[in-house]
Amino acid sequence: MTASDMATTEVALTAPTPVVSVKPVTLEAPGRGEDLQVRVSAPTTGSELPVIVFSHGFGSSLHGYGPLADFWAAHGFVVIQPTHLDSRTVGLAQDDRRRPRLWRFRVEDLKRILDRLDLLEAAVPGLSGRLDRSRIAAAGHSFGGQTAGNLLGLRVLDPETKREEDLSDPRVKAGVLFATAGEGGANLTPFAAEHFPFMNPNFAYMTTPALVVVGDRDDTPRKHRLTVRGPDWMADPYLLSPGEKSLFTLFGAEHSLGGIAGYEVQETTDEDPERVALIQRVTWAYLRHALGIEDAAWSAARKALSQSATPRGRIESRSGGPGVQGDGDQQAVAL
Repeated sequence: MTASDMATTEVALTAPTPVVSVKPVTLEAPGRGEDLQVRVSAPTTGSELPVIVFSHGFGSSLHGYGPLADFWAAHGFVVIQPTHLDSRTVGLAQDDRRRPRLWRFRVEDLKRILDRLDLLEAAVPGLSGRLDRSRIAAAGHSFGGQTAGNLLGLRVLDPETKREEDLSDPRVKAGVLFATAGEGGANLTPFAAEHFPFMNPNFAYMTTPALVVVGDRDDTPRKHRLTVRGPDWMADPYLLSPGEKSLFTLFGAEHSLGGIAGYEVQETTDEDPERVALIQRVTWAYLRHALGIEDAAWSAARKALSQSATPRGRIESRSGGPGVQGDGDQQAVAL
């Protein structure tokens, strides 16, 4: 049975609808040096639509991550994607004075989006009055995972001030962190310590519910490895954070997790459409559960994934703090 077969026979997906996508929507951003460019994708039908704010990986832009954004939007979410300052489309010079604060500008980008939902809603024809602002999730891949994590309570040791600051946002009720960096310090390679000194997250305050998605062959970008550890480094956001968390480990997956970063993008080193289909459905089901929409899809997905004879991954969940399994739940993903 393929991932698509499992999704259609075991998980009750909502019927896909046509999607309208508007880009770029420009948000004024004083002090940023560049106005913030945003893409908004939404289903053409439905009301009380939950919102996902998605932070791209280093160098990408609002144009990326179609396999996730298109799927989520077609199945009932409004997906909002900013272009951060580190995007190749911005072309920031290597000696630009903003570079040490890229991590902070990213967090401010997401908060600016939440502050300007009225403008973004009005920019999409037919979307006005259809958002459910009580159900907002933050998601991100790689560097974007750390960015989204800040809104969930993750704290960063600022390389300039040498302090940690609480940048969490109570408007965000859940998160999905894809291939997100683990602890910094001695865990970093010399390259990472030199070029990404802001990669020193503290997960002890990341209390908001989240799904952490990792690949067990993710050695981070091959050209410049970021950690002296192995792929288990990416599980730190799950292992070291308190509260309700789930970990979705994909067997054989590398940093692109089968191709979530875009259709036919060069960065994908482990192209696998079935893996991407599985990620689409599991994350969709999780977000509906974590945002309090319904639990049936998440329960059905976990049950279905645990019963296949040829596992392609594993789901673990807990409701306690780090190292506490809570409900003691581990399930094998078998597709």
